[in-house]
Amino acid sequence: MSPHTEIFNDLLRLAVESGASDVVIKSNKPGYVRLSGRLKPVDMDPISATDAQAFVDEHVPKVFRKRWDDEGQVDFAYSSDGIGRFRVNGFHQRGLVSIVFRHIKSRVPTLDELSLQSEPLLKLAQAKDGILLVCGATGSGKSSTMAALLNWINQNADRHIITIEDPIEYTFQDDKSVFQQREIGLDVPDFHMAIKSVLRQNPDIILIGEMRDRETFETAISAAETGHLVFSTMHAGTTAQALTRLFEFFPPEQQLQARRQIAGSIRGFICQKLIPAIEGGGRYPVNEVLNADATVRNLILEGQFERIQGLLDSGSDSGTYAFNKDILRMVKAGKISKADALRFSPNPQQLDMNLKGIFIKV
Repeated sequence: MSPHTEIFNDLLRLAVESGASDVVIKSNKPGYVRLSGRLKPVDMDPISATDAQAFVDEHVPKVFRKRWDDEGQVDFAYSSDGIGRFRVNGFHQRGLVSIVFRHIKSRVPTLDELSLQSEPLLKLAQAKDGILLVCGATGSGKSSTMAALLNWINQNADRHIITIEDPIEYTFQDDKSVFQQREIGLDVPDFHMAIKSVLRQNPDIILIGEMRDRETFETAISAAETGHLVFSTMHAGTTAQALTRLFEFFPPEQQLQARRQIAGSIRGFICQKLIPAIEGGGRYPVNEVLNADATVRNLILEGQFERIQGLLDSGSDSGTYAFNKDILRMVKAGKISKADALRFSPNPQQLDMNLKGIFIKV
């Protein structure tokens, strides 16, 4: 092991033992770790630009080497025995190398361990076909929630599940289902090639790491229309934002066609954010969930998106509810504070009334 790697392994070991989710490296600065969502400096000597450059040069896979040399940025996975596995992003800033590590936990969590409401989420995950989107900001736990749902399927149903990831975040052990996990760059040259070939690989369920462009979404629609269930993530904070982003994939003259396709294929949205725990550090996920039933599909078809928020707020369907309902549940369970609940709520005035036992029927 080179001295450069030893420096990083010592820092990564400290981060894992501390429960950090991320490690941030900037050349000629000490390392930083993200604990419970907050960035904190590590008491250590600065990491030199030479060490940062050498680490990426030594560990970037050969297939990504040209990308690193030509583009100055690269994503890859790094593993170290006894420490763990990490998603790595190396990039240049002001001519020097910076690196961000995301700790990838080896064991897939359960919905109960994540303190999520399992019944409405599993209702969506048991759809026979269609598209299920897990949405949220970067670092909101989308991958963990999606992995928990897939592993529940793995333990309860015989399915052929193909994942397309960049890089692989959780490794699944076959139980009743069979997993084929394809990592971009290592198992297939690029994302679009993986997307184009996936329907020929006889999947029942397809996981697409991120809904990133129109081609990806149209492939997902094709899969949904031919009887497949597609899981994917999207960078959107709310259901309304997610719907807006989906329609942005299509030009104005194709919006009517887009409404028909989206209404016919979407099975639901799970939007997520993380709120600090009261005790012991860490954060808990809270969700906004939309079950795309006949009413929701009709609203999408007619372009009446503004009425969907009313359905979320009313929570008339047990599988559909807004963030405030889940935040209130976590406050009552004693897992998050009222102050943090109000700080993270998209509608703090309404939540404040709910906390006082006042509910307005929508």
